[in-house]
Amino acid sequence: MSHLRLALAQLNVTVGDLEGNRLLIETAIRRAQAWWADLVVVPELAVTGYPPEDLLLKPSFIQANLNSLARLAPLTRGVTALVGFVDQDRQGRIYNAMGVLSDGRHVATYHKRFLPNYGVFDEKRYFTPGSELRLLNAGGVTVGLTICEDLWEERPCRELAAAGAQLVINASASPYHAQKLVVREQFFRERARHNRIAIAYCNLIGGQDELVFDGGSLCLNAQGREVARAAQFQEDITVLDVKLEWLGRARKTGRATAVWPRALRERPCVPLESAQRLGAEEEVYEALVLGVRDYFRKNGFSTAVMGLSGGIDSSLTACIAADALGPGHVMGVVMPSRYSSRETQEDAHATGDMLGIEVQELSIEPVFRAYLETLKPFLGDNATDVTAQNIQARIRGNVLMALSNKFGWLVLTTGNKSEFATGYCTLYGDMAGGFAVIKDVPKTLVYRLAAFRNRRGPGVPIPQSVIQRIPTAELAPNQTDQDTLPPYDVLDRILKSYVEENRSFQQILSQNHVPPETARNVIQMVDRAEYKRRQGSPGVKITPRAFGKDRRMPITNRYRQS
Repeated sequence: MSHLRLALAQLNVTVGDLEGNRLLIETAIRRAQAWWADLVVVPELAVTGYPPEDLLLKPSFIQANLNSLARLAPLTRGVTALVGFVDQDRQGRIYNAMGVLSDGRHVATYHKRFLPNYGVFDEKRYFTPGSELRLLNAGGVTVGLTICEDLWEERPCRELAAAGAQLVINASASPYHAQKLVVREQFFRERARHNRIAIAYCNLIGGQDELVFDGGSLCLNAQGREVARAAQFQEDITVLDVKLEWLGRARKTGRATAVWPRALRERPCVPLESAQRLGAEEEVYEALVLGVRDYFRKNGFSTAVMGLSGGIDSSLTACIAADALGPGHVMGVVMPSRYSSRETQEDAHATGDMLGIEVQELSIEPVFRAYLETLKPFLGDNATDVTAQNIQARIRGNVLMALSNKFGWLVLTTGNKSEFATGYCTLYGDMAGGFAVIKDVPKTLVYRLAAFRNRRGPGVPIPQSVIQRIPTAELAPNQTDQDTLPPYDVLDRILKSYVEENRSFQQILSQNHVPPETARNVIQMVDRAEYKRRQGSPGVKITPRAFGKDRRMPITNRYRQS
C-alpha cells in the first residue's frame, strides 16, 4: 500500500543568489516537514537560479553551488528533498542535476539527459547530458526522476515505465509564453496515458531578465487526469497524499534506491485543492506584472519613471508598473510639444490620477525650438519631417534619462512588439530606457489587455477615449500610425506569420490573404530594423518567439524573401 506524501514547492529563486536561494529551499524543506511530507521537490537548478548562463564557466561559482547543496543535506531528517543544482565530475564536466537528499545525507544524483538548445535555451553550451535512469523507492511507490526537457521527450518516460516506475517526478524551469500551460498539460497527459504512469511536475516561478516562469505545478494520474494544480505566477507549495489508484500498476524492480524506509504515521490531513487556471488576458497581464516586479526587485531598483503620452501603450505600461511596484513607486512624466493635443494630455493626467501615481508635466517645446534653430542650416524650416519627429522623441528620452540619473529611477519604455518589429520607434528616443515592459506584446493584444485591466478595476484607469482614438505618435500635424503602417489587425497577422512562425512570403500571402505589396513592405521593415532591436532594452517575453534570445538574426544580412 502507498503511503507517500508529496510536496511540490515552486520557488522564486534568483540567478547567482546562492545564499538567498539556499534559504528559500530550506524554507520549502521545513514547510514539507511541517506537513509530514515524505518527498519534497523544488525546481530545476533551484540552487543557482535559471538560467545561470556564463556563470557556469566560473569554477568558483560551480564550487559555491556545491557548497550550498552540502549545507542543505543535514536538514533532511525525516524527509527526502529533490534539489536542482549543478554537478561536476572528476574530469571537470558539469551537469544539470537533481540531488537526492535524504535523512541528512546526499544519497544519489540524477543528471538531466536531454539538453534543450532552441529558442531561449542554450544548455549544450554548458552541460554534459546524463545517460542513466534514476529510480527511488519512496513509501512503497517506485519513483522515476526527470528534469524539464526529459519529460518533453518521449524516451525517458517510456524507459522509466519499463524499469518499474509508477510515478515520474519532473523538476522544471519552463519559461512562460501565452497558453504555454495548455501546451505543457497536453504533452504531460499524453506521456501519462501512453506510459500508464503518474506525473508530478514542479515548475519555477518569477522573472529573470526577459524570461518569466509561471509555476502552475501539476500532478496527473496514470490516466492523464489532473489530481492537483498549483497557482500561476506566485510561490506555492502543493502537498498531496499519493493514492494507489492514481498510479500505474506496480512493477518489480531491483534498481530503485530506498530513500526513507519508515513506518506509517499519523499526519495532519491535507485538503487537496487545485488552483484555477487564469484566463487568456489575465495570464499575460500577470506575467507582465511579475516580470516588471522581479526585474526591479532582483536588480535593486524601487521606482520607475516613464513618459505618459495619453496613448494606449503608455497607459497600459503605467497600469502594469503601478500594479507591479505600487503607485507610490511610479513617476509619470507628460511631455507635450506643439503637436500634442489637449485630449491626449488630459487622458495622460486622468490615467495617472486613477492609478494614484505621481504625474509631472515638462514641456519639450523650448528645447525643440532650440534644436530646430541650431540645425536650421541643415534642416531648413521643415519642422515636420522624420528628422524633426525623431528629435522630439529623443528630447523626451533625454528628459527621462536625466530624471533617472538624478533620482536613481529606472526608465520604462512603452513601445509594443508591432512597433519594435517594424522599426516604428526612435533609437535613443522612445527606445531609451532600462526595461521595455510591452516590447513582446503585439498592438492588438495591447488593446485586449487594456480592456481587461479596465474590467478588473477599481475604476477605469484607461479612459475610453484612449482606447477609441486612432493611434498616433503626435510628432507631426494630423499624424496617425497608419500613415506608415498597415492597420494593426493586418500588421499583427503578418508579423505573427513572419516573426513567430517563420513563414515564407508565399505562405504569408496564402495564410493571411493580404496584398503582396503590403506583406513585402512589412517584411522589409522587419529586416531593416534589426540594428535598432539589437540596441533596445530587455523586456518581458510573452509570445512563443520574442526578439532577442528566441529570434537571433544577423544585422548584416542580404537575404531577402521574394
